[in-house]
Amino acid sequence: MLAAIYIEYIVGTIFILLYTITILGLVLVIITENRNPLKTISWVVVLLLAPGIGLLFYFFFGQDNRKQRIISRRTYKRIMKRPSERVLAQDKCAVPKQFQPLVTLLNNTNQSSLLYGSDIKIYTNGTDKFRDLLEEIEKAQHHIHLQYYIFCDDEIGNQVKNALMAKAKEGVQVRVLYDDVGSWNVKRQFFDEMKESGIEVYSFLRVVFPIFTSKVNYRNHRKIVVIDGKVGFMGGMNIADRYVKGLAWGNWRDLHFKITGKGAQGLQSAFLIDWYVVSKNLITSRDYYPVTPALGDNCIQIATSGPTGQWRTLLQAAIFCIANAKKYIYIQTPYFLPTEGINQALQTAALGGVDVRLMLPKRSDARSANMATHSFIDDMLKAGVKVYLYEPGFLHSKLTVIDDSIACIGSANMDFRSFEHNFEISAFVYDTTFAQKMKKVFQHDIHHCEQVIPSRWLKRSFKQRIPESFMRLFSPLL
Repeated sequence: MLAAIYIEYIVGTIFILLYTITILGLVLVIITENRNPLKTISWVVVLLLAPGIGLLFYFFFGQDNRKQRIISRRTYKRIMKRPSERVLAQDKCAVPKQFQPLVTLLNNTNQSSLLYGSDIKIYTNGTDKFRDLLEEIEKAQHHIHLQYYIFCDDEIGNQVKNALMAKAKEGVQVRVLYDDVGSWNVKRQFFDEMKESGIEVYSFLRVVFPIFTSKVNYRNHRKIVVIDGKVGFMGGMNIADRYVKGLAWGNWRDLHFKITGKGAQGLQSAFLIDWYVVSKNLITSRDYYPVTPALGDNCIQIATSGPTGQWRTLLQAAIFCIANAKKYIYIQTPYFLPTEGINQALQTAALGGVDVRLMLPKRSDARSANMATHSFIDDMLKAGVKVYLYEPGFLHSKLTVIDDSIACIGSANMDFRSFEHNFEISAFVYDTTFAQKMKKVFQHDIHHCEQVIPSRWLKRSFKQRIPESFMRLFSPLL
């Protein structure tokens, strides 16, 4: 009996010792990876205070893939150079002086070409977006490339699926890419039907438990459609009924764009890079990059960002834009969990006299993220940032417009996840007319917002502040 107890004691001691060494070893690894200090502290706190859950969460969400490459530099450059070929004389368009270094930044970190002469149509609701998307799919003659974070098996999803299947049967090349986690609730049969009709379908970073659990945290959040290399769609809307019908407690306010002309070829390269990653099929034929006439006087750079590779392109670009604003910065985002760089840049701009306005949803679909957001609002208000809370429903729009000179549109939220964990895409549009249009969109939405009054907000009860401040500790992980 005593021997059994003694053996049990020895085994228990060894287990605790090994477990402790594992936790402390992970803490050491996290510290030596030289991550963002806020993120490092968050993981250390989780591992030390809740080692069991923390260890599980680390293997799911914590591993750092910055040094990994999912595509070779050579292959990446082969795909990215295509949009810059067949350059027209008018492609040497003017970029505002204050943002000329941004063009260089995006080119150096992302090989993003400056593309001239696109027509951009703005959508603020899903009804118009999906109507035009289905019309453009019907017109397709050569290929349809479609990529979404979420592709739902609902009314809208089936309309799009049936339209794609019909074109595949006509002989049009159709390729579909969806995120494995974003579309987790969709039964495989939904995508199998597309495959049976001749559509090439792949999931991005498929998660197979328990071997590849770290992939859960690195998701492809991009929304891209390219048709015949001439027309593209991008923005914040996935494929789901809620973008048309809204939610039970309000409308779904979003932004999406149709880009016709040269800018669509920037979207093409982004899609084909992701396609190569999942299919290992390298597509660089000029058939996918047809000659397009100039349809406007704007310049666009299509830039992507993700958890692999050396640079955080979209984070660096956002900080640059904010730091170089002279008159105003208008931002719409559904989640505001800024990195320290973004946080300081916005406060510095506001304190320097720039009119900084931030629009957020009053009610969110993610309660924990919304609570953490509230703690960051304190910092903004104290610096003089004007904060607006959208009331009719959920604001899912991602927009930054600055000085009537540049507008940044795409899939990225103003949070750690978009800037550091997700594969995202944004278009930087250098054009006064387009920037003014996006400014008007923002100003129109202000009429549906409640402006946060600093004297009231900063007097929130201690009981309310405590959970908000606590959730802020985990903002890099949300």
